[in-house]
Amino acid sequence: MVKKALLGQIGDTEIRLLRIFKAVVACGGLAAAELELNIGRSTISRHLRDLEERLGLVLCRRGRAGFALTPEGQRVFDDALRLLDAMDSFRADVRDMHAELTGTLAVGLFDKTVTNPRARIGAAVREFRREAPGVALEMTVGTLSDIESAVIDGRLDVGVVPDHRRSDSLTYTPLFDEEMLLYCGRQHPLFEPRDEPLSWDELRDYDHAGFGFHSPNMEATHRLGLRRQATVNDQEAIATLILSGCYTGFLPDHYAESFLRTGQIRRVVATGSTYDVHFVAIQRRSPAPTRIGAAFLECLRRMHEARADG
Repeated sequence: MVKKALLGQIGDTEIRLLRIFKAVVACGGLAAAELELNIGRSTISRHLRDLEERLGLVLCRRGRAGFALTPEGQRVFDDALRLLDAMDSFRADVRDMHAELTGTLAVGLFDKTVTNPRARIGAAVREFRREAPGVALEMTVGTLSDIESAVIDGRLDVGVVPDHRRSDSLTYTPLFDEEMLLYCGRQHPLFEPRDEPLSWDELRDYDHAGFGFHSPNMEATHRLGLRRQATVNDQEAIATLILSGCYTGFLPDHYAESFLRTGQIRRVVATGSTYDVHFVAIQRRSPAPTRIGAAFLECLRRMHEARADG
């Protein structure tokens, strides 16, 4: 039984406990939150008890039956989200009031964009560095879902991803395109040249490698009825499986070019065996992006518009 308490001023300790509580709820329990928070389960449990005592409320049920919020816990969670978002927004606004851009820009990229001649991300970085030489840069490569999640929760300022299943929590700025073609490796039965395009009935007899998350790749695989027998989460894994000679797979035309030149792979030609991917820059809607993130997005937009005009 938690004793009733009246919460006085909210200080750093309460804010830290609310952030821990938020992470536990977002992860769905204490065990899953261990990795996210990088602290032990017993310590997390102690922090939750401390928060409950400070609030005078039972926030959640935890034990062998699993983790579940109480009605009061749900209300505290909803209020905590609003409070923490407001604080983060306040801090960002104060930073943005400084005339000089300082701090860290965190950018997430979908893999294999660097070989795309239509992508001007490097030019945008160079332009941004001229405008904000005091800003440090953190750049990571990840999956579509990982980048979207990191932008929404504020771990990334900007993401560059394939445009797919838009979220109301994000804004989207068009950047560049790429063409996806179907390939097989040298030891694959389809490697030998053919006089006529392959029929889809024939193609569906062969094993296919594709993404295991919702994406343009997965949509194409389902739309064309391909038999996915290998599941991956990045383009390099697809290329490796194509090179094995055991699978067909889609690759960006620019990424596949070096393998084509050396004769390691060949394009599989069948009606409709291509699709285009449109890349966008994403930022979260709320809280509003930092001035650093907005400045880099503007550099991305200008560089890609300049290429299109040129």
